[in-house]
Amino acid sequence: MHDIKFIRKNPEIFDKALEKRSENSKSSKIIALDSERRHTIEKLEFLLAERKRISKKINPSENNNEARVSSSREGIKKMKDEIAQLEATLRDKENELDTLLLSLPNLLSDDVPFGQSEADNVEVYRWGEKKYFTFKPLEHFKVDAAKSDINFEAAAKVAGSRFVFLSKSIALMHRALTQYMLNTNIIESELVEFWAPVLVNKQSMLGTGQLPKFREDSYFTNNGLWLIPTAEVPLTNIGKGKTYKAEELPIRMTAATQCFRSEAGSAGKDTTGIIRQHQFEKVEMVTYCKPEFENIELERMTDCAEKILKNLLIPFRKILLCSGDIGFGSKKTYDLEVWLPGQNRYREISSCSICGDFQSRRINIRFKNDRNSKPQFLSTLNGSGLAVGRCLVAVLENYQTEDGSVIIPEVLRPYMFNYKKIDNMGNLK
Repeated sequence: MHDIKFIRKNPEIFDKALEKRSENSKSSKIIALDSERRHTIEKLEFLLAERKRISKKINPSENNNEARVSSSREGIKKMKDEIAQLEATLRDKENELDTLLLSLPNLLSDDVPFGQSEADNVEVYRWGEKKYFTFKPLEHFKVDAAKSDINFEAAAKVAGSRFVFLSKSIALMHRALTQYMLNTNIIESELVEFWAPVLVNKQSMLGTGQLPKFREDSYFTNNGLWLIPTAEVPLTNIGKGKTYKAEELPIRMTAATQCFRSEAGSAGKDTTGIIRQHQFEKVEMVTYCKPEFENIELERMTDCAEKILKNLLIPFRKILLCSGDIGFGSKKTYDLEVWLPGQNRYREISSCSICGDFQSRRINIRFKNDRNSKPQFLSTLNGSGLAVGRCLVAVLENYQTEDGSVIIPEVLRPYMFNYKKIDNMGNLK
């Protein structure tokens, strides 16, 4: 949501910021709707006050002139109809204004590069050496150690396309990665763990920006609840309606949840393997902070995600997203992309974003610097730490051997009964 006061005072700045997003100017329409809304409020308040004034003059206990009383009552009745009409007009104007504001993306930070697509993203740096293979590395679902325990056929019979069954050693490795990510976030990065709902109400989806923009990408139930696309939704909404003390900030949270996306706009993309599924698991990070610290917190959050990849010894690169590739609710985003030798390319495994007050304004999450200061909206950030399925893919492809087995990264071994590898038959060794 955008600050209507800012738009009134800075229409040209607002339109220029939207232009960077390839959006047409909207300030004139917003200001016109806002002016109509405020004018309607003024008329409504005047009529309500006038009705109250006239009503006080009609006192049944006094000998009021009958004709004057009748005239006053007739006037009140007429006012009642006008008030009802104005209230309906006000609702319409407010709905129209809210719909317009909710449809507009977040304004970008000044340091976000201009661009049209992911081709214009800026690589910040690379970490890790790509492993040299003496054989042609395979994609994750073709590696002997894993292929019998990544079952798409059975999942298709049970649920349909873009679902998967993981079993035995691969299911264990998936669980190990989740547990390892959470422990790293909690112990090394000092985030607070939450166990969160995967069903949320419509207002929560509106609050984080999934609605109305991404309605077709989301699943909803017949009782009005929505399946979350990421734990960003419940974690960010946890502070709904609250005003925090400045000393309580920053608040840094993490949670592992199942996530659900219909992928309505991704027909033909990643139809093989487990890169893009309707149901997947992700370890999410969410931060509340004072606005002046949001850039520091973005670097910290991205470092939390990088730490996991570095400990797993998986090569990756850090990307600053351009204006044409950045998410709807973000004002600045770093993507981390892991190297997948089976695909011979980098693939996204984490996005860490500053949302500023875009979400907190929708959800009404504020803070006060001290007891006497005015409440203001705090900044929210979110990021993947990490997408578990994609991390599983990265481990299988980067740690595969020529005989089809997969070496288990050292940091995962304590979570996998201290075994060192999965052999080419899928057994732990």
